[in-house]
Amino acid sequence: MNKTKSNYQTLRDKDISLMIQKKGAQSYLSWASAWALLKEEFPTATRTVYEDPNTNLNYFTDGHTAYVKVGVTIDDIEHIDYLPVMDFRNQAIKLEKVTMFDVNKTIQRSTAKAIAMHGLGLTLWIGEDLIDSAKQKTNQRMEEMAKKIKLNIGDSNWAKASKYVEANKDVDFKTIKSNLEQKYIISNDVELEIKKILS
Repeated sequence: MNKTKSNYQTLRDKDISLMIQKKGAQSYLSWASAWALLKEEFPTATRTVYEDPNTNLNYFTDGHTAYVKVGVTIDDIEHIDYLPVMDFRNQAIKLEKVTMFDVNKTIQRSTAKAIAMHGLGLTLWIGEDLIDSAKQKTNQRMEEMAKKIKLNIGDSNWAKASKYVEANKDVDFKTIKSNLEQKYIISNDVELEIKKILS
């Protein structure tokens, strides 16, 4: 162990390339590999899996979902990771559907993340928040689209929509379209009809 480097630098500089695994498009370091590499450098490193003092279970809950709390300590410096119990799509599992298998898998993933906070494989997590945020936005858009009604010329919804357009001829097309898109999916044919009414 090189004492001129900090613990963080020692772990950050460790070559993990041969141990990186893939799941879909994402690269990751398994908890077992991360733990083995950590213990090679710091044999006295420890892990703490925290238990909820109210239930004595190795996970916590907000009443709707569950999460784990895992700490990894090297030379009296502990880094703690909190991770929700998630399914294969990385969506939080509802509390009533959480199994101990799900909790155990989450504890192992959380262990790898707590080790990463000490430097080992940290670059694998860079951008993770951006990916999660993009997925969340995509899911939200899909949910919004599922609630919208396809507007077809000649149906009862078109009768309502065309009345709205007629009543607002003084408003520009872009605004009319934007307002209608709050409720309807608008095709190119419908766009042309709206433009005809406005002209």
